[in-house]
Amino acid sequence: MRKFKQVHRKEVTYDLTEWKQIEERAASVMLKTGTFIKRMSLEGKIIYFDMREVSEVMKALRIIGANINQIARKANEINDIYASDIEALQKEVEEMGHTLTLFLSNLPKLMSAA
Repeated sequence: MRKFKQVHRKEVTYDLTEWKQIEERAASVMLKTGTFIKRMSLEGKIIYFDMREVSEVMKALRIIGANINQIARKANEINDIYASDIEALQKEVEEMGHTLTLFLSNLPKLMSAA
């Protein structure tokens, strides 16, 4: 059995303007130039999502989760819960739902643009 997989190597030549375009496109999707060329040649397209928006959603989810835990702890301690706590939690959940809906509604546009 072979220890290493078999590979075929091919050299491709680009002029400087072509190479600059390839480097810019690779950078725009956060890939190394060689990886970009390989994926484009094999798959014909690269789908890239800017995950910074998702990190904002995740941060808000962590805050809501912390609030839910605080309310649950308080309710367990005093065997009661205040209506204002429930209303505040409902408002946060509604805001999160709106943010998620906006983000998810943009995904088809992002996928068709790739």
